[in-house]
Amino acid sequence: MTAGSFPGTAGRVGVPLDGKGLLDVLGVAAVVVDARGRIVLWSPQAEALFGFRAEEALGQYVARLIVGDDHREEATRLFGEVLAAGTAWSGTFPVRHKDGSTRQVEFRNMRLTDDLGGLYALGIAADRTVVERVEAELALSDRLVSQSPIGLAVFDTALRFVLVNPALERINGIPAALHTGRRISDMLPAIDAPGVEEVLRAVLESGEPVLDHSTVGRTPADPGRDHVWSVSFYRLEGGEGRVLGVAASVIDVTERHRADAEADRSRRRLALIADASARVGTTLEVERTADELASVVVPALADVAAVDVLDSVLSLRRPGAPEEEGPALFRALAVKASGPTEALPAADPPGSVAMYGADRLVTRCVHTGLPVLVERVGPGDLARIARSPEAAEMLARAGVHSYLAVPLIARGEVLGALDLKRDRNALPFDGDDVLLATELAARAAVSIDNARWYQSVRNSAVTLQRSLLPGAPPARAGLEVAARYQPAQASSEVGGDWYDVIPLPDDKTALVVGDVMGSGIDAAATMGRLRTATCAFADLDLSPAQVLRHLDRITEGLEHYIATCLFAVHDPARERCRIANAGHLPPVRVPVDGPAELVRLSTGVPLGVGGGTFRTARVPFRPGDRLVLYTDGLIETRDEAIDERLALLVGLLDEARGPLEETCDLLLRALRRPGAPDDVALLIARSTG
Repeated sequence: MTAGSFPGTAGRVGVPLDGKGLLDVLGVAAVVVDARGRIVLWSPQAEALFGFRAEEALGQYVARLIVGDDHREEATRLFGEVLAAGTAWSGTFPVRHKDGSTRQVEFRNMRLTDDLGGLYALGIAADRTVVERVEAELALSDRLVSQSPIGLAVFDTALRFVLVNPALERINGIPAALHTGRRISDMLPAIDAPGVEEVLRAVLESGEPVLDHSTVGRTPADPGRDHVWSVSFYRLEGGEGRVLGVAASVIDVTERHRADAEADRSRRRLALIADASARVGTTLEVERTADELASVVVPALADVAAVDVLDSVLSLRRPGAPEEEGPALFRALAVKASGPTEALPAADPPGSVAMYGADRLVTRCVHTGLPVLVERVGPGDLARIARSPEAAEMLARAGVHSYLAVPLIARGEVLGALDLKRDRNALPFDGDDVLLATELAARAAVSIDNARWYQSVRNSAVTLQRSLLPGAPPARAGLEVAARYQPAQASSEVGGDWYDVIPLPDDKTALVVGDVMGSGIDAAATMGRLRTATCAFADLDLSPAQVLRHLDRITEGLEHYIATCLFAVHDPARERCRIANAGHLPPVRVPVDGPAELVRLSTGVPLGVGGGTFRTARVPFRPGDRLVLYTDGLIETRDEAIDERLALLVGLLDEARGPLEETCDLLLRALRRPGAPDDVALLIARSTG
């Protein structure tokens, strides 16, 4: 441990010390004795130590005043040696106090000579008990500083080192002697010296201590690695508040900092996984799922992310064993970036198809089914990452410095890859990032796989259903017809809605709308069977109620399927429609010269329930009148009453008197909500006379 001097005391004359110094604590007394042994000078401290006032002591023989009979001869001998030989003597000697007690006193005796050659003896004395206590305290203080495992330093008011203990020597890697008189910025340029000195200055000025101030940097003790230190500062003050400087304690908390940082990193990773669980796979749409995955990883894990799948996966062609050689055809599904960057246009735009050669890293990722990590991207790596030399140049300009590709694997099949890049985050991808990206990709891959198979089945059902629906309505004498079919817009399977326009003898026309309860290919197939049966029964010139009774018996045998149906027959000669209802929503009649209205019918039970009674109603249908048939997907919602929606439909039809095709589009726009969970069949007929 090396100590310097505080400014304002060393090298200056006549500067008073405020408060108590060390001599005051010791209570050092001064006594001067002439050559005959008489006391000629007696300090106030001597009165406190020996109990005699100055007027009682001056002129007295010192040996008789303060030395007992048993020790007087020894005292006289020592006194003579000091005067005769001029040698100094120090030691402990028993003295007699005025109160009669004997005390051990620490002495320092030396000879003095005046200008006339006269000899005197100066005795400097202090109570031995006080001296031992101060010595013990000083020794303890010295050991606390020198043996402390915590780095300790004292700075003067100019922020220069005054004292450094061995622990701080080891932390800084510089001998204590080289610290003294120098500033932190002179000694340790690889730490935030200006910041530390700013804190020192603030503590010196305000007197407010600063605890656990964190600073990062490198010292000569370990120049190749950053360390983190916790430093506390407090101002040192002497007597009467005199400012001496600032003391600092230094603890190396590098390992604790790393453990805390790793724990924080683990928490953020778990939060990211939880976030992905909630945000990825919310729909059964492949593109939406890929976009959700890219949105989750940017910017939490990467600055730029792309989700690419093998084109064969989307076309449901299961590839054979992965080939180690040969290119791969990818379809881009999603691309995200944390901000403006040239790395974004360097990626394949969503929806595009690109062929990547076997030398490309993303191709190797899907061929091997293993992650590909390039911690620090070099110029040669960019050519194996980008789709083209131009794209590689854009990545270089964007500052892409780290790359990671992880496979999208679901049920043992490689679907594609999650492609990650960093250009803003200065840290490279590491092993923990690989594990996290792999986990996120695995979760998303299952959702993408579910979505692609669902979309395949749904597309098949839609194709089947459209193939079972009629084409353009046939031209009929005295009747104009427009129709629409829309599958469900939400991520759910298609239903069994259908419509039909069936020519009958005598210029009659059957108008049919139905809805098979259920969804998917089975519902579509059941709809096809009912449509075929409806056409067959309509040809028999049966009443609408009779047709529904026959359909009811057929539907009973269709394995738990039931359906609603509205069957109407237009008779232009009689200017009327005969209508029967099997559990379906009522049609809307729009008279040419009156307000639109719901047609009141006997509802009947749905087809397939069995045992129901169906009745035929006769409804006027004069030239210019319109009849609107529809399925529940047009008007039903989860948050509005069916009566309110029916009233809205009637109101729209009351105002829509234009062409039938335009009316169909108007109704779908006004009543169909985005993401509607049900399909719609809509049929509008107008009597032309």
